[in-house]
Amino acid sequence: MEISKEQILVNRLLKKDETAWKELFGAYSGNLTYVCSRYIIDREDVHDVLQNSFIKMFKSIDSFEYRGKGSLKAWSTKIVVNESLKHIKQNTDSRNFADVEEIPDLANEEEPNLEEIPKSVIMDMIRGLPDGYRTVFNLFVFERKSHKEIAETLGIAENSSASQFHRAKAMLVQKVKEYKMSKKAQYG
Repeated sequence: MEISKEQILVNRLLKKDETAWKELFGAYSGNLTYVCSRYIIDREDVHDVLQNSFIKMFKSIDSFEYRGKGSLKAWSTKIVVNESLKHIKQNTDSRNFADVEEIPDLANEEEPNLEEIPKSVIMDMIRGLPDGYRTVFNLFVFERKSHKEIAETLGIAENSSASQFHRAKAMLVQKVKEYKMSKKAQYG
């Protein structure tokens, strides 16, 4: 069986090879920055969380278990998500995760139609969600966590997680409609 580049990199990381850590950073920092910035808006905070994440990776590489292609990326992504959540918990008012009643639920479960919208615009829409909504939305959609897991992670009620997700989705549906209307008006 052929040893993959990723496996070779892992072996070098385990030996605390400095150039291997630079390679890991070079290969994964773009994706990890993207993951982190889904949760955290401020650039300096994103930088700090990424720095903490790489420190955590360095300290915990001995516990990493190679499970095939992509496992190093999955492991590093999980660390960034956890460090992002830790940052949010430490720097966000817990009321942002409480069940908020001001935003009405959509009468029918609309799915936002994201075709023909650039990925960067969608990312900006997600980043524009209130902290609690954005965090729950990211955990549910991108990390594929259940509302029960999200509730446990954030220390909120399971129904608050579900409610925040549906409200985040409703806000995104509205933002998508507004975006499409502005493009239609712009280009006729």
